[in-house]
Amino acid sequence: MSELEKLINLAKNAAEKIRKYRFVRVVSHNDADGLTSAGIMAQALLRADICFQLSITGRLDEAVIEDVNRSISRNELVIFCDMGSGQPELIGKVAADVIVLDHHQPVGQSPAKAVVNAHLVGIDGATDLSASGTCYLVARELAADNVDLAGLALAGAIGDKQLFHTANAFILEEALKTGVVSIRKGLKVGDGDLIDVLAYSTEPFLDITGYPEKVTEFLNQLRLSGKIENLSEGEVSRLTNAVALKLVRQASPEAIEAVIGEVLLLNRELVRNVYDFISILNTCGKQKIYGLAISLCLKDQEIVNEALSFKSEYEKKLTLNVRENVEKIRKGENLWYVITADALSTGNLASTVVRYLHPELPFVCINESEGILKVSARGTRELVSKGLDLAFSLREAASSVGGRGGGHNVASGATIPLGSAEEFLSIADRIIGDQLQKTETKNQKR
Repeated sequence: MSELEKLINLAKNAAEKIRKYRFVRVVSHNDADGLTSAGIMAQALLRADICFQLSITGRLDEAVIEDVNRSISRNELVIFCDMGSGQPELIGKVAADVIVLDHHQPVGQSPAKAVVNAHLVGIDGATDLSASGTCYLVARELAADNVDLAGLALAGAIGDKQLFHTANAFILEEALKTGVVSIRKGLKVGDGDLIDVLAYSTEPFLDITGYPEKVTEFLNQLRLSGKIENLSEGEVSRLTNAVALKLVRQASPEAIEAVIGEVLLLNRELVRNVYDFISILNTCGKQKIYGLAISLCLKDQEIVNEALSFKSEYEKKLTLNVRENVEKIRKGENLWYVITADALSTGNLASTVVRYLHPELPFVCINESEGILKVSARGTRELVSKGLDLAFSLREAASSVGGRGGGHNVASGATIPLGSAEEFLSIADRIIGDQLQKTETKNQKR
């Protein structure tokens, strides 16, 4: 039996269990992958006539478990999406049956009734299947016509910067075959006026990003104007070549590959360009306007203009905030880092730096927010191939200073107490150095 078949069997088992309940409590993460996961499960449960209550949260902690336990009975079900694999001790405190639909590295033995996670069958959940893809595999086992939810699954995967290998490739193929998505070649950015798109998007992050007057000069040299979606094939080629030349000077190879190629169009969603769709979800997640995100996933036509306008305003603020924080970056021995306060999106900042500015080492952003320090760390696939494991590094460094961390080898997060930033960085720096050194030593011995 192939890895994919084993994964589908796990999804089938979870779907069979879900059908037995009359009420389900769904808890999902607040990024694009978590929000599309929630959207998929909400649609699938609605169609299966199963009542549900949905909550979105930034992280799984004791407070979330207490809230769930207040609203659930023993004979009901809790589904955790895009979380739960790394916290078996918290899952064990839920006073009802639990199903975990996740793609983070599992830790210990889960007390859940069912766990669907790519890692359990030998597929890399960090790159080859997102939480939304996991939820989609369960949804299509609940009902065959849920195949129209594949666009949400693919949006979640792209939001998590995943590759279209193995399980993701299977979902993409299914979505293309059924016409749920289609493809347009070009720059992997949202639609709209060229100046706005290039000046106020952090993907790609160029030397002209954040400076509309420099973008105008760049476009004038290329003899380009208007909306990006209206460019001819020749104009698209001219633009992508010029952007590639800028990227090749400093960005990681995977960043170049990530921003030039095929743009996914979501034919069954209200916002067709996948990058606009993801940007709206990320904006809603950061601003804690979860209802707007879920409404978009549930195809509420009335909120589209509000969502697009909200996204544009936030993107502009975010780009300028990233540009400002980039000036504060410092270098440790084995990592780049910044210590800041009230950054709009630490994940976005971390991804931007490691992809476009300093791909040679991992980047750690420590942001003071809501009375704690929130950490986001990002690496590249090349660094992971050299031994980097940010999930381990952040988990160990955070627990050493009284915090909690985890995630993927290539992207991870943590929360740590105020005043512990320097100690945390020192420990993380040493662990990362050991990881990268071990692989280097192994290669030398060969």
